[in-house]
Amino acid sequence: MLEATKKYRFIKSGDIVVDLGAAPGGWMQAARKIVGEKGFVLGVDFRFIEPLGFPNVQTLIDDITNSQIIENIRGVLPRAADVVISDVSPNISGVWELDHARQIDLAQRSLLIATSIMKTRGNFFVKVFQGDMLKDFIGEVKQHFGFVKLVKPKASRAKSSEIFVLGMHMKRISGQ
Repeated sequence: MLEATKKYRFIKSGDIVVDLGAAPGGWMQAARKIVGEKGFVLGVDFRFIEPLGFPNVQTLIDDITNSQIIENIRGVLPRAADVVISDVSPNISGVWELDHARQIDLAQRSLLIATSIMKTRGNFFVKVFQGDMLKDFIGEVKQHFGFVKLVKPKASRAKSSEIFVLGMHMKRISGQ
């Protein structure tokens, strides 16, 4: 995430960042370093996350598939988020088609949360697995963001099917 942030500058000092699938907390630490003392980071996961010890970093134990998740996140944020990052991953079954479908489902859920809690022109960074459903998901992201890019960080293993979708400059779609 740090590599992509450095290249595309989608998280800045003072931003409010929501980290979906935040356990064990590595991305939260990286986001806190970027946003500094004037920003705010909220880590969301159904697993406990060890507190980082900063007053502007909080955690929420919750599941992104919970029907109340958007309201629960809004209840913690000081204002609309500038950035939503998501490293959510399904439990891997070993059946590629199933794992890919589950990952895309979680990415779509992350997109719904992001577009519901983020300010206009906000940014979104989400993990996906490469496969036949990815093209349609990228199309969905393009409906909401002015700039969309696939990102494969050097830190990600070359043989890994893991890739990230970066959406920047969220558009406000009528009816939202």
